Formats: sequence, C-alpha cells, structure tokens
Amino acid sequence: MSYDLILAGGGLANGLIAWRLQQQRPDLKVLCIEQQASLGGNHTWSFHDGDLSEAQHRWLKPLVVKRWASYQVQFPYLSRSLNSGYASITGEHFAKVLTPALGSMLRLNSSISEISPTHVQLASGERLEARAVIDGRGARQSDHLVLGQQAFVGQLLRLGAPHGLTAPIIMDARVPQGDGYRFVYVLPFSADTLLIEDTHYVDQHRATTEQLREHIAAYAQQHGWQVAECLREEQGVLPITLAGDFDAFWDEAAGQPLSGLRAGLFHCTTGYSLPHAVRLADWLVNYQLRDVATLARDLREHARGEWRNQGFYRLLNRMLFLAGRPQDRWQVMQRFYGLPAGLIERFYAASNPWYDRARILIGKPPVPVDQAMRAALRHSPRHFETRS
Repeated sequence: MSYDLILAGGGLANGLIAWRLQQQRPDLKVLCIEQQASLGGNHTWSFHDGDLSEAQHRWLKPLVVKRWASYQVQFPYLSRSLNSGYASITGEHFAKVLTPALGSMLRLNSSISEISPTHVQLASGERLEARAVIDGRGARQSDHLVLGQQAFVGQLLRLGAPHGLTAPIIMDARVPQGDGYRFVYVLPFSADTLLIEDTHYVDQHRATTEQLREHIAAYAQQHGWQVAECLREEQGVLPITLAGDFDAFWDEAAGQPLSGLRAGLFHCTTGYSLPHAVRLADWLVNYQLRDVATLARDLREHARGEWRNQGFYRLLNRMLFLAGRPQDRWQVMQRFYGLPAGLIERFYAASNPWYDRARILIGKPPVPVDQAMRAALRHSPRHFETRS
C-alpha cells in the first residue's frame, strides 16, 4: 500500500504532524504507525504561554488539560511567583483527542522492523511504501553529541485532602542535592490531585527508580500531603546538549527524514520539546512535498536553524555541568531565577536577544570563573574526547 507520507512513531512530534495534516492537508494520504497500544505514551508535556504564537495556542487548545496563570520557583534563598501562563498536556488526553480524529490514518500495536526514506516493513512482514517516511521514534544515541541528562520519575497522586496549591511549582530546589542539580516539579491538576516529579540534572543517571519514588514520598510527607492512591507513574531521561557537530549528527541519518527528539528538536537546556514539535507541524502543513531527498534536505535545514538559535543555551549548559561542583549547581539556577521575568520568559522560548544574554553572563558567576571560561570554549565533541 502506498502513501504520500508515513510517520514512524506516534509520539508528540509525529502525533501533532499527523493531526495538523489531517486538519489542513486532507489532500495528502498520511499514515502514522505506533508500536504501543495508544498514541503519546505515558508522558506529560508542558509549555509556557510565551513559547507559542496566538495561532499556535488556538490550534493546540483541544489537547490542553490544565492551564495556570502563574507558576512558582523555590530555592534555599529565593522564592518567587512569576505571572506567566503555563499549561500541560497528558499522554492520555493526547491519545483521547487524536485517535478518533486520525481514524484510518493511524495504526497502533504495529512494530517496525525496517525503515528507509521511502518504506517501512512491519514486524508482521507487511511492507508499506510512501513518497517519504519521517522517523520520529524518540532520541537516538550519537557520538557527535555531548549530552548531560535530565532524569526523572513522576507520580500522579490522589491525596486524601486538598493540597492547597493554586499554581505549579516548576522548580523546588529546597531538597537535598546529590551528584547534580536536583529539584522537585509539582503540577496541581485538581484540588486533591498532584503530579510530583523528582528531577536530576546529572552527568550520568545512577539513582534507581525506587530511590526517586522514595524522594517523592518524602516530599509529599514533608508538605503534609497524605497519599491515597498513585494513579500513574512516568519516568524518563531527557538529553541536555552541551556540544555537538550538527552536520555529522545528521549525516548519520543517511538521508532519512527525522522529527522530534530524534532530530534533536528540543530546548537543549530545559528539555522541553512541545514548542519545537508545534513549529515542525506548522512547517510541514505549509510544505509542498515533492520527493524524499528534498524533504530530508529541507528538514535538515529547519533543524539547523533551531540548532544555531540554541548555541547560547549550549554554552550555558557547559557552564552548568562543567564548572564548579555538581552539588552546587542549584546556585546557578537560583541566580538565574532572580533575573527579570521577561528575560526568563524569553529564555524558555529560546528567544533571548543579545542584551538578555549579556545580562545572564554579567557579574560574578556562582561557579569558579576560570572553570566557567574553560567550559565555554568546549563547543565541539572533539573537546571532550579525553573526558572521563
């Protein structure tokens, strides 16, 4: 069977692409293939109001399960509420909206055994042809990227009594630190329901899932929240990019069009991927599909633009991960959240102009200056070849 476009993987990026094409480009014959029983997986994706345009907020609205007018950050010597809108999408609701909308454009429970730019072969032996295939099956390992890790376990908890929170706590670093920057992330979805996520920015994730579960239980107990039931649990390790060779990374794909984390399309400091997925879906809606070689080239150039835009954030990552002691990284983040609210909002949107960047770097950093300078210069993977 032949298609105009096959989307390999039904995660956030490919799900949004399929949904937008179904709405805006019914002339295209599109198929989205997911190996699991539902789209989206067991995830929560969040974003700030300033991350998206008004038009993007409108078309994404049916997927949003909760919006808040503000959010909080908490550090040992700084607590602050920022009046910037914040919203979340859950994998469950993502699947609930998209599955009936896509209909025959979606195949679930279908494992891919072979993929090329113009075909996929399923584990069942069925071969599907297309003018182009986009591979969006999650992040891939590459020797051409130098990565830190954002490791987390999150639990959606129903409490025995209302928790009293009216806004998310996107960083609570008033917790014991370890071999990296640790914070707790809290989303109040209803009066008695919270997502509590224990998160670690580390060079290499070593903590066990059980340890992170214990951290969540201790945090709930510390706040006097009695847990009645754990409704679901999610976990993952997101890439935090310190340095990379963009062309070598994309050469590894050998002409295979890519999307989502597999294409490196995420905020390299925060790990947020939803704004990138929204922009890619909009880009493809307006793209005139001719042949797969042209699509692969143009997707690569789209990703190159995102890569270039994030050079400053990779520099900040190197200063965070390579300068000073891992257990002191919270000081860097505390200093950052003392900066003007507009700068912070533009940071999440990866749109800081030169004067914001100067403001972030000016002043005595909370890390050794000589180490910060050396870290800043290590912009290529070759600078890490002897790194232990």
